[in-house]
Amino acid sequence: MPEFDLIARIRERVSSRADVRLGIGDDAAVLQVPADRRLVVAMDTLNAGVHFPEDTAPADIGWKALAVNLSDLAAMGAEPAWCTLSLSLPQPDPVWLDGFLDGFLDLATRHDVALVGGDTTRGPLSVCVTAHGFIEPRAALRRAAARVDDDVWVTGTLGDAAGALRQWQAGGACDATLRARLDRPTPRIAAGRALLGIAHASIDVSDGLLADLGHICAASGVRARIDIDALPASDALRSAFSGDDLRTLLAAGGDDYELCFTAPAVARMAVQEALQDVDVPVARVGTVVGGRVGRGGCRGGGTRADEDAAGKGDAENAGSLVVTTAGGTPWTPPRRGYQHFSG
Repeated sequence: MPEFDLIARIRERVSSRADVRLGIGDDAAVLQVPADRRLVVAMDTLNAGVHFPEDTAPADIGWKALAVNLSDLAAMGAEPAWCTLSLSLPQPDPVWLDGFLDGFLDLATRHDVALVGGDTTRGPLSVCVTAHGFIEPRAALRRAAARVDDDVWVTGTLGDAAGALRQWQAGGACDATLRARLDRPTPRIAAGRALLGIAHASIDVSDGLLADLGHICAASGVRARIDIDALPASDALRSAFSGDDLRTLLAAGGDDYELCFTAPAVARMAVQEALQDVDVPVARVGTVVGGRVGRGGCRGGGTRADEDAAGKGDAENAGSLVVTTAGGTPWTPPRRGYQHFSG
């Protein structure tokens, strides 16, 4: 199938929106941004064998390719609108493409996202999506806005996707519930919108809670104290893993695409009510603190004297996390999360 036949096959299946003045078919799309909104843009790439197992169904690859980008918009509190798709295929397989579009366009329809352009090329299986959304002026949730004494919260449950990947890598049967979380993450768009005006800082959990919360700490010049036993886990994950294996999956597994955010302690009721209204579970898992624990890093323990030793702006504290069990015992994770190019 020639390239332009592939493009035509995609174009035949996409729907549009009133703000798409010109979509697929020209050198570029022409889009209308509402006068009272700001444009929010996010881009993520998924590569076979890195971001999804090679045996992943095409429809699940399509869903996930869009979901991880919508998750970035959710973390900012943005409302999705449009996306572009760059698709690299080893062979121009129309059956594979139709399956991919089944998943991709299913999720796009649920969030009223219009596919407005992109590119197709021959090469290793790789999918790159750029998502565009709208947000009210000066309303975006950012990593750099966490404040000392904020609560740290997470939506949903953690560790399911990493648990499924652990099972897959071991060559055993994957729990269906866990595998569904790996293949079809849920972008928390409604939660992000509901948190506008309540939360201070936000990030989506893609590389692992500790790694991603570390980005908030680094950007905000603070650190956080986390109760490892407060991290929310599904029944399926608790049935398959226990002890430090479970804790590591929850804290550093990655691929959750839940939201981690901070909010003032006085807003606890507001957080719970806002997310209850959009039917998204939420758990309070820690506190933002000042203090000195050395350069970056993540360690167990810490004392009140340590916390009081330095202020919010101390660059040495950026990205520092203190992790303890429910009883206050220091807990040191074997890793903070996933990093590309880490060897």
